[in-house]
Formats: sequence, C-alpha cells, structure tokens
Amino acid sequence: MSIDTLRLRLEAALKSSANKQVPDEFRDERYFGTPERGYVDAAVLIPITRREEPGLILTQRPDTMRSHAGQVAFPGGKVDPEDEDAIAAALREADEELAIPADAVEVIGTGECYYSASGFSITTVLAFLPPDLPLKANPDEVADWFEMPFEEAIHLDLYDRKTVNWQGHERGYYELMWQDRRIWGVTAGILANLSRQIADVDPISAIETKLGNG
Repeated sequence: MSIDTLRLRLEAALKSSANKQVPDEFRDERYFGTPERGYVDAAVLIPITRREEPGLILTQRPDTMRSHAGQVAFPGGKVDPEDEDAIAAALREADEELAIPADAVEVIGTGECYYSASGFSITTVLAFLPPDLPLKANPDEVADWFEMPFEEAIHLDLYDRKTVNWQGHERGYYELMWQDRRIWGVTAGILANLSRQIADVDPISAIETKLGNG
C-alpha cells in the first residue's frame, strides 16, 4: 500500500463509525467493568513513517515500569492538565520518549478510544513522520524502539486470538510475533481495531470522495 493510498484510507477510516457498531470482547477491555474511580484520559501516537512502503514506530517499555512493564507500546501516556487536548498529549509524550519533534509530525486524525483494564481511556492519534528521523530513546520510559512494516502491523490474519485467566476472569487478547518482538494486549488491540476500520474502507470510494471534495 503506497503512502498516498494509505493516507486516503486512513482519513476515510477515521470518519467511519462501522467498527464501533460491532461488539467484540477483543476490541478493548471494557468488559472488565468500569474502574471504581473511572477512566483516566490518555493518548498514544501511532507514528507511521512516510516511506514507499510505510513503517510503524513502536517502543519497548522498560521492565521497571509500574504498568505494562516490558511490553511493546506506542509513544504515549496520560493527558496532563496543561495539555490542550489528546493530540497535544500524544505529541508531548512522543517528544519526551523518542525526541520526536512536534513540528515534524503530520497528524492525520484521532481514532476511537481504547479502554484498558488498567483504567485508561486511550485516544489514538494517527500521524505521519519523515523517514529516518534521528530518534533517541529516553531510558526512563523506553528500553528500545523499532520500526516494522505498517501493512504487517495491521494484517489481522497474522494475529492470534488468545485467552488467559486474569483476576478470576477469562481475558481475551490479540498477539502478534514479529521477529523477536511480542506485540500483545493494548497495543495489539489498538492495531486490530485499526485493521478492521481500514478493511471496511473501499479504496476506490475513498479516492473518488477525495477527488470530489477537492
């Protein structure tokens, strides 16, 4: 998928509400019930590199982190009071974690929220980055980072659906092994949702709509 086609399909997917109409315990973790204190607003950046074959930047969290230790994740975190909105929070976190300058990021839009069992309502912010930015991991928040092909990251047939007993409940989750990386839990769930949204978009209709608007 070329970067231009991907842009059109992402823009069309973000306008679509089709995925929201499909109940699926694997879509997010709301079936655990609302946390006693409610959800905390958070945001993640889904950074797609502007290559002939687009890539996706992901991080590996340190084993010392209080939550989701050692997991593959998107740059992101809680929305702070000083953040104007979820987009500002995602851009700030991406800068703090990987030294991604906000002025190098082209935001495409925001996707649906992902509700985690750890108590976060996570807004997904899709964006394009120039290829080969000189990224620098903040060791307090990022143990490592890597880039994988975007098409593989959203190829739902490559994901396994698994279940585990967690706090007395059967928990369903997605898992994708890419090289030596295990992508699962919240990150895999967000990518699976995005995969379904993109798959619902007819690329020809998306192109015709774009031409008609402009």
